[in-house]
Amino acid sequence: MALLRKASNGAGAATAAVAAVGEFAGISLVVGGMSIPVFGFAVLTVVFSVVGLVLARTVRRPRTVFVRTTVVLTVLSLVPDVLVDASAATRVLLMLAHVVAAAIVVPAIARRLSA
Repeated sequence: MALLRKASNGAGAATAAVAAVGEFAGISLVVGGMSIPVFGFAVLTVVFSVVGLVLARTVRRPRTVFVRTTVVLTVLSLVPDVLVDASAATRVLLMLAHVVAAAIVVPAIARRLSA
């Protein structure tokens, strides 16, 4: 459980940092007319990291299922980013946040799950 906490908190901090740096660089965090708070990036990253681990623990081959599922879900998470009502820079920032979160959480948790 400590690993999940470290991985999800680290990924949450990283996605919030991506959002903050993007916002500082002048990239809008407005999507569909509503502003996404920087803290929102961290919160959602932590929540979905926990959901992913809980799902992985309910199957017979947790590591394989976790990695395959998270890779598919990461790719699928990019689809709304492309279609959302936002500037091109905002879309890229959203996609970067998804990839950064996955790059931190998936390997950290997968290493600890049984094959």
